[in-house]
Amino acid sequence: MTNNVGPRAVFGVIVPSTNTVVEHDYWTAGITGIAYRAGSMHIPNPVMGGDEDFQALLAQIRASIDTAVRDVLTAEPDRLVMGMSAETFWGGVNGNAAFEQRLRDRSGLPVTTGASACRAALTELGCRRIAVFSPYQPIADREVGRFFTEAGFDVTAITGLRCPTAMDIARVPEQRLDEVVASLDAPDVDAVVQVGTNLSFVAQADRLEAELGKPVIAINAATLWHALREHGFSDQVSGGGRLLREH
Repeated sequence: MTNNVGPRAVFGVIVPSTNTVVEHDYWTAGITGIAYRAGSMHIPNPVMGGDEDFQALLAQIRASIDTAVRDVLTAEPDRLVMGMSAETFWGGVNGNAAFEQRLRDRSGLPVTTGASACRAALTELGCRRIAVFSPYQPIADREVGRFFTEAGFDVTAITGLRCPTAMDIARVPEQRLDEVVASLDAPDVDAVVQVGTNLSFVAQADRLEAELGKPVIAINAATLWHALREHGFSDQVSGGGRLLREH
């Protein structure tokens, strides 16, 4: 249901309680008439310094997502957008499809997830051979690689930043991300993809696209683009990469 600040649509955005970036990125895009209402998944223990810690973090996500969806539905949104990406890649293509169906069943709304948004973005841009980076531990990077491979993409490399806590994802310096992208880029790489929604990377990806001459996809730009296009909105946004600017 629309309202005065979102006369075109209200998107319910499901985020971890540790995330400070997703809402900022969406509002900064400045899309007239679209509003966002966040539902927060409580993360009491944000440690993710190893594979076991990362699995424990996901368990916290899974335990609290129903409450986050319940809360965001009180704002009567028109669509759910998943603002936490690792869970959306888990289990490959079938795992993502099952996850989205659970959200649709719980909410009665159309759903955008990071995995599906990146898949649609790469298809739209005509990219097949990709390199990926994340803030994750190896267990999660394997799931990200599995999803993209099952979706038909050739994954040349995945670099995980191994952030020790969920909050540290938002503290990774811009220079470090420049270095990671430079290490992943190669003449035969069609696009570089960033996952991990608490990495602040949208504006940086826009700059790197101009420097590299190829798509650099920030996941928050991809989910916003997917939500808009799937909802029938054709707004083109500057500063968020060619995906939002041209497609």
